[in-house]
Amino acid sequence: MTRPDQSDSHAIQDVKQLGLAASIASLGYVFWIVGGMEMVERLAYYGVRAVSGLYVTAPVSEGGLGVTAEDLGWIFFIWALFQSLVPALVGGLSDRLGYKRTIFLSTVVKIASYLIMANFPTFWGFTIGAVVLAIGTGIFKPGIQGTLVKATNRQNSSMAWGIFYQTVNIGGWMGPLLAAQMRQLAWSNVFYACAAIISINFLLLLTYKEPHIEERLEHQRKVKAGEIDQGNLIHDSLAELAKPHLWVFLAIMSGFWFMFNALFDILPLHIRDWVDTSVIVTRLFGPDGATSSTAIFLLGMNQEGTRIMPEGLLNVNAGMIMITCFLFAHFSGKMRATNSMILGTILTAAAFTLIGFSAGAWACLFGIMIFSAGEMFSSPKFSEFIGNFAPEDKKAMYLGFSNLPLAVGWVTEGYVGAKLYGKFAAKETLAREWLAGNGMAPEQIAAIPTGEAFTRLVEFTGQSPESMTQILYEANNIGVVWYLMAFIAVGAAFGLFFYGRWILTLAMPSGSQAAQPAVG
Repeated sequence: MTRPDQSDSHAIQDVKQLGLAASIASLGYVFWIVGGMEMVERLAYYGVRAVSGLYVTAPVSEGGLGVTAEDLGWIFFIWALFQSLVPALVGGLSDRLGYKRTIFLSTVVKIASYLIMANFPTFWGFTIGAVVLAIGTGIFKPGIQGTLVKATNRQNSSMAWGIFYQTVNIGGWMGPLLAAQMRQLAWSNVFYACAAIISINFLLLLTYKEPHIEERLEHQRKVKAGEIDQGNLIHDSLAELAKPHLWVFLAIMSGFWFMFNALFDILPLHIRDWVDTSVIVTRLFGPDGATSSTAIFLLGMNQEGTRIMPEGLLNVNAGMIMITCFLFAHFSGKMRATNSMILGTILTAAAFTLIGFSAGAWACLFGIMIFSAGEMFSSPKFSEFIGNFAPEDKKAMYLGFSNLPLAVGWVTEGYVGAKLYGKFAAKETLAREWLAGNGMAPEQIAAIPTGEAFTRLVEFTGQSPESMTQILYEANNIGVVWYLMAFIAVGAAFGLFFYGRWILTLAMPSGSQAAQPAVG
């Protein structure tokens, strides 16, 4: 493989980070403004994303769409495809048009998406709404991330990305809690609330000033005056993607994003089907459950306070990141970027193994906590790494490229993960198979509405729902999907290990055997 040029070689070297307090103090107001906009956007986004699988697969009698887990895979596939590819296509455009314009446009598009979901409660209505939401999200990200890179420097980038990740997870934490309560009233309330929330970004845009805007405007003036020749955007993008240290890294991270997104796509279904969260409630509040409305809201519980909703338990992920990410950013800032990502990836493999091994509520909770620690070591470092080795005039372009492995990984997982869960682990599927194997006529099984097979199974057997759940769990290998994700995580960790060794040699001047600064 060819070596990167001198500027690339310098860019991929790690730089000594400022201390904890100095890093935080060095962050300017623009950093906090974009953090606030991302927090608002994530609040609205995860208000829908965290419950989308539950909504789509819930029976029509409960206000859902009555779609199978296998068909849910098609929605996730299309959603992921648009949301992952759009930033890669518009990232360079954001550099040229300006970040403020693209953030404004994305907010308008996202409002439209939530209104579509609220007013067209059908498979295709939700799918179209998801596509529009994906496009809006794809337009939003390059401008926000490009601003972040230009508002920071190599000495405070680890802390900046860590705090940014922590700040936006405030929104990621609040969104599912809001959705958990709103959907118990009516599913449409979730979508209307999210449309209202994202509108707050119009106010924040009034205080936003694009960093280094003078340089961009001066560049545009010279282009119009013919003083410099602005290259073709597609050609420039392909030329950058051809650089080995970029495309190899993106290829490895495709495997990372495949297994990473399984937690958010599949785990809510797994918790709903197999995990008895009332065990946690009983331990915390006693056999009568929680009576405090504050506790019910903060823990994402049902209105009776007897169990934690799937999105509430999964929300431990965002809550843990919201509270502790700056500490993980401090520790990861002392590590090579690839080493931090390797550690994080190994932790996610351990988390998936634990979730697959046991359906116990506490095991699931600890699995989510281990995954969250892994996420904080890996995900912010991924964006920081790309942002640091991107050329100064192509920050948004490179951060748009960072969505390519997300496209490959999430698009594949969105389809394959839901399909695998539907085939091997969905309670709906296994209940129908049990009924077929125990005497119910095929035409009777076919007549059962989607999402209601387990209820019919309980009636058919006379067993309690808890007993029948245990019988189905023990008779099937429910954890197989999670073991597959853990295996892929281990593969990604090995890929990052060898990439880190290779990138270390690229950072050395040709023919030099001297020790170099830590890289990758």
